[in-house]
Amino acid sequence: MKQIFLQGISLQELVDALYPLMQLKQVDSPQPLNDLMTRKEVCALLSINFSTLWKHTKSGKLKSLGIGNRVFYSREQVLQAVKPLNF
Repeated sequence: MKQIFLQGISLQELVDALYPLMQLKQVDSPQPLNDLMTRKEVCALLSINFSTLWKHTKSGKLKSLGIGNRVFYSREQVLQAVKPLNF
């Protein structure tokens, strides 16, 4: 696999560059926005690990829903949380 080194790019520029790709991924497999997602699905969608997801949940960036002993996330809220800021 080819390695890519990012230098001189801000976090916001990276998010702006990746956001259209995430939308294409969603278009390929349409799912309702009010759909509940497991932690594993959220990690796969955002390409992050469980500890990063936990950190964002604890900081309030993502809101989790506890049903029994399981944790779910609203697809709409996850997509809203990663939307780039419009300046």
